[in-house]
Amino acid sequence: MSDPLSTVFAALADPTRRAILAMLLEDDMAVTDVAEPFEMSLAAISKHLAVLAEAGLISREKRGRVIWCRLEPDALKQASVWMQGFGQFEPVDLDAFERFLEDELRSADAGDSPPGLCPGPRDI
Repeated sequence: MSDPLSTVFAALADPTRRAILAMLLEDDMAVTDVAEPFEMSLAAISKHLAVLAEAGLISREKRGRVIWCRLEPDALKQASVWMQGFGQFEPVDLDAFERFLEDELRSADAGDSPPGLCPGPRDI
């Protein structure tokens, strides 16, 4: 996709990628640490990370032999501006978004996430 906004929304559409973003709220993580809670191959996680990086939602940095991932919350600004154009959405409050993702991850870990919401890493 060449449209940056479409790329961001496509990246956010996948529950695995939303779970990864929630994990990265805490701190930068090595790719292997990101992959650990998921029941999928390291190659599959790497593909998810590539989609998030392409959308600008995360950045990756090689430190020695380890690749580290970092959340880039400013990438959500363009999506927030677009949604505000409909007059029904408030600007994205990144602190509130962080709390929302943390609550979703906690709920999913507790096994009580309603259908359609972001599953936790153990649900994937």
